[in-house]
Amino acid sequence: QVQLVESGGGLVQAGGSLRLSCAASGRISFRYAMGWFRQAPGKERELVASIVWRGDSIYYAESVKGRLTVSRDNAKSTVTLQMNSLKPEDTAVYYCAAELTERPSTSPRLWSYWGQGTQVTVSS
Repeated sequence: QVQLVESGGGLVQAGGSLRLSCAASGRISFRYAMGWFRQAPGKERELVASIVWRGDSIYYAESVKGRLTVSRDNAKSTVTLQMNSLKPEDTAVYYCAAELTERPSTSPRLWSYWGQGTQVTVSS
């Protein structure tokens, strides 16, 4: 089993920053791709960023490019999402996910492991 625990969500004003962290434990190796999804009320869960184990292949959703930065520390089994210039439309529950792949999918159905989610609320 793989356990993922997110932290760092909260309430922030538009233009502000938040840093989300995800700690992985259990039967997970550094070869897992890690991703951050988000789901706003009434909307589908969407991939906002993913990073493969080497860190040399990173995906960002168009809506967050230039504002969000994903990174990972394989030695510590953690992945971080630095979120800057936040907008009210970034408000959602953010989920950490893991999958043993070097070609992460944008579909949440193809990710095997999930954290419990952390709420991010951006006020205008």
